[in-house]
Amino acid sequence: MKKKLLCLLASALLVTGVLSGCSTTSANSSTKKPIEITFWHSMGGKNGAAIAQMVKDFNSTHTDVKVNAEYQGKYDDAINKLKSARKANGGPDVMQVYDIGTRFMVDSKWTVPMQNFIDQDKYDTSQLEPNILGYYTVNNKLYSMPFNTSTPILYYNKDAFKAAGLDPNKPPKTFDELLTDAKALTKKDASGNVTQYGFSMAIYGWFFEQFLVKQNADYVNNGNGRTSAPTETEFDKNGAGLNVFNEWKKLVDSGYVGNFGRNEDDTENAFIAGKTAMYIESTADLSSDLSAIGGRFNIGTAFLPSFDGIKDGGVSIGGASLWAMNTGNSAKEKATWEFIQFMVSPKEQAYWSTQTGYFPVTKKAYNEQVMKDNLKAKPQFQTAIDQLHASPKTAKGALMSVFPEARQTVEENIEAMLQNKETPEQAVQSAGKSITTAIQNYNSANK
Repeated sequence: MKKKLLCLLASALLVTGVLSGCSTTSANSSTKKPIEITFWHSMGGKNGAAIAQMVKDFNSTHTDVKVNAEYQGKYDDAINKLKSARKANGGPDVMQVYDIGTRFMVDSKWTVPMQNFIDQDKYDTSQLEPNILGYYTVNNKLYSMPFNTSTPILYYNKDAFKAAGLDPNKPPKTFDELLTDAKALTKKDASGNVTQYGFSMAIYGWFFEQFLVKQNADYVNNGNGRTSAPTETEFDKNGAGLNVFNEWKKLVDSGYVGNFGRNEDDTENAFIAGKTAMYIESTADLSSDLSAIGGRFNIGTAFLPSFDGIKDGGVSIGGASLWAMNTGNSAKEKATWEFIQFMVSPKEQAYWSTQTGYFPVTKKAYNEQVMKDNLKAKPQFQTAIDQLHASPKTAKGALMSVFPEARQTVEENIEAMLQNKETPEQAVQSAGKSITTAIQNYNSANK
């Protein structure tokens, strides 16, 4: 009997030990926290909702990393917050920065170049769009991962084309054709007031930059700011800037082209309301235009017009990319890389594109059914894809640290020119001089 009791006691102790061991393992497992990283972004509204869903999907499928997404306002606001945070050695682990912030981010030394992760993991970049990668590549090194990408295209009212006796399947390809079509599309009332302009274009510095790319011309020196930080502008010396200003002035002075100012929304709304038959805007506007128009007229899309007699240099991309911040914490940097790879995966990029209108940066995103369905429902988006692929790899656009200021300067001078306060020649020289001064002041302050 005693022997039996001892056996029972031993068994009980063994079971207790096993259960205790299981309990300890479970406790350790449950207390092992994922690595948390902070993601700063500038996407509000519907785009912000898409970001939130993507981050939620990442967190639900990755137990080792938790991403906390934080909206930081518009691009300019976000980068200013980053500058303030870095003074206190703070800031995010990963950040969305607009295209024109690239040179500043490279020069800041606050980041871990994407190329470092790519080389370590032997990550296959051939799966990404080469024309998009090109913009964020400096001296053969990819500094950030493309994320939300767009290019400008021509939107036009196909019904208005038919009514004007124009072929709705033959939109203008050059500035001369644009002006000819704009004349045919312009409508006036009995008093001679314009009720529908043939074409409109917001006073936006991005468009000016794109028209320089169209001419294969540099905005600034030092390889357009890509071989090293620029020291002065080139557009005011190579004739390309004057070509843009002259065409812009000629279009508006014709009376067939509406000028709705610097707020892009005003020009877009004019198109939606039928007050202009053609306009230029980002590919990302297609979904909102289709929704707002609701079938009142058919929308056509076409490549950005080029210059007569000048070889078409294509277009450069706009939008933003994801930057890995140099936090000094290798675990967090590894987690950041894991998150970035997820955000540019085919499935996520297909979802992102269909929700926002931005390009997928990953080629295989076009194989996703949701992307196929989207292109079938919105065939006008194919124009943007074709334009991107038709642009040469040299169509990268400029890099400089004072780009936000430069855009405002260009816009101010275009506005002054259209108000007859400056001639095109004066406007170009004034813009070039102001931007060169800003570049030199920045370089001097950041030696």
